[in-house]
Amino acid sequence: MSRQDSDIREYFTRMDRSFYMDKDKRLARFDQAVSIGHGQTISQPSLVLAMTLALDVQPESRVLEIGTGSGFQTDLLASFSDSVYTVERIEPLHHRAKEKLTEAGFTNIYFKLGDGSLGWKAHSPYDRIMVTAAAPKVHETFLEQLKPGGKMVIPVGDSLDQELRLIEKDQLGEVTSSFLERVMFVQLIEDTV
Repeated sequence: MSRQDSDIREYFTRMDRSFYMDKDKRLARFDQAVSIGHGQTISQPSLVLAMTLALDVQPESRVLEIGTGSGFQTDLLASFSDSVYTVERIEPLHHRAKEKLTEAGFTNIYFKLGDGSLGWKAHSPYDRIMVTAAAPKVHETFLEQLKPGGKMVIPVGDSLDQELRLIEKDQLGEVTSSFLERVMFVQLIEDTV
């Protein structure tokens, strides 16, 4: 295990998931997904940790996160990378996560309210991309915004059958995809206006 992985695991054990929950705080200590309203969930802690470790964030990493949600995953990413650019399409969640992460003292997180399926081109390319909603396939937009040598973790599939995939782009731009585990995420919704 790398020093970075060890540090991430140690920090993770001290995280207070209830800080990012407005209701059902008693469920924060259980390893299960919990509703945060608006048809969204705060993922089970073990999956948040596994996805972060698979993403292999480094101190110099610029990370794009699709789906800020509660801000819990954002906290973990921002604690171990240079910067996080996070996109959330649901306005109340966007504002609440921004408030909580600012209260927690983060200054390396940049927030955008909008359609996550478009990524955040203005700040691309990114070293790492974390997608926290399931897409029917790996969006070309994400691949375009991923640097050569970059990595992305994304759930791929429909509402009944999803695979968590690690996408890696080599220095020549060739892309490979590896299966990590079966998962169940809310669907990535694209704005149609």
